[in-house]
Amino acid sequence: MSDSFSVNALAALLQARQTVLPKRLGAPGPDAAQLAAILGAAAHAPDHGGLLPWRFVRIPLAARPALAEAFAQALAERNPKAAPDQLVQAREKAFRAPELLVLVVDGACGDPAIGWDERLVSAGCAVQNVLLMATALGFGSALTSGQALQSVALRGLLGLPAPSRALCFISIGTVLARKPARTRPGPSAYVGTLVPGEGIVPGWENS
Repeated sequence: MSDSFSVNALAALLQARQTVLPKRLGAPGPDAAQLAAILGAAAHAPDHGGLLPWRFVRIPLAARPALAEAFAQALAERNPKAAPDQLVQAREKAFRAPELLVLVVDGACGDPAIGWDERLVSAGCAVQNVLLMATALGFGSALTSGQALQSVALRGLLGLPAPSRALCFISIGTVLARKPARTRPGPSAYVGTLVPGEGIVPGWENS
């Protein structure tokens, strides 16, 4: 059994993690050793069948201009009448965080009986491990999504085959400004207990 210090440290880490938007993240980002630790944490996610159905694609600074153009093209796909300033704003999003990753899930690798739901759960656990390790190392982080992820332009840039999906971006960097932490719900808001004949009742204390 873990000692109380380890339990308290884990609780503190979980409570410290919060979303810091990319526009509030700046240099320095993780160095090579820190990035290796952050990415290495993902390997400890549950993975039914050992499929490794997810990948993290790093977008280094040298690749940001290409990502910026993909963002602009994605906006033009959705809105052919997008104004020039909207296209500029779309491009700017590619340059905000010092470290940028894309989480990709493969729906075709390995055992076809292991469906999308299990692959997505594994990917979610992997990305949470990444966020927690980044927090433990003192960095801020955020998950961001948006319609650009499924655009022809971005899929083409990443070279994604049809069964694969880009789920989100992960931004990591030094916190420049932080909002107050939001109040998190307690377990009573999301835990219920199955009682035969009654269905699911709120809470877990009276099982």
